[in-house]
Amino acid sequence: MTKQSSTGTCSFCGDTFGKRAMAKHVQTCKRRQTASSVGKGKPRPTKIFHLVVEGRYAPEYWMHLEAPAADTLQMLDQFLRNAWLECCGHLSAFTIEGERYAVQPMNDFFSGLREKSMNFPLSRVLNPGLKFRHEYDFGSTTELALKVVSEREGEFRGKDVQVLARNHAPEILCQLCDKPAVAICTQCIYEDEGWLCEEHAEEHECGEEMLLPVVNSPRVGVCGYAGEGTSWG
Repeated sequence: MTKQSSTGTCSFCGDTFGKRAMAKHVQTCKRRQTASSVGKGKPRPTKIFHLVVEGRYAPEYWMHLEAPAADTLQMLDQFLRNAWLECCGHLSAFTIEGERYAVQPMNDFFSGLREKSMNFPLSRVLNPGLKFRHEYDFGSTTELALKVVSEREGEFRGKDVQVLARNHAPEILCQLCDKPAVAICTQCIYEDEGWLCEEHAEEHECGEEMLLPVVNSPRVGVCGYAGEGTSWG
């Protein structure tokens, strides 16, 4: 079972802080303040948003991010896919102040569904204090909760979203022996079971084809997600 981890590491100084303390630390981190730029490429002055994102139903998974205001929702969506979500090319959407921005927008006169594209720059749809949601996969959905912590003027290199801080992987123990879990059964997870160490994963009655690796993501154990840049089996 998951033990709620509330600590993470600052990407600039490497220090560890609790989840709440990290929100304050990344605003005042001396290493971050003295960094002349972020990312790669030629620096450009721009408005930059500080975002915090966490699993809507698994808040032990969280990240602090910075993104240039000129970046689009689609670019933020792609970052979230790459970091936490992508497994089978599923659809996704943001919900911001009652408006829905989808990777493949749909409009249905009869149901009243009206979606916009993700081609909007962040500056058009975000402002400090705003809370919004992201959904990936409309079958086995992973929902994320996002908040705009602040905005600032500064220099940004390239167009990549920057990770300011990220949670440490929660400690998850094998349900049978309390050793660290390395696999989760995609069938048993819906009964809040199936967290297995290496030894018990080999013996699990549902079979190897039902197992996925334990990864540091709110999508752990869902669909075919095996982690960022990893393979399984």
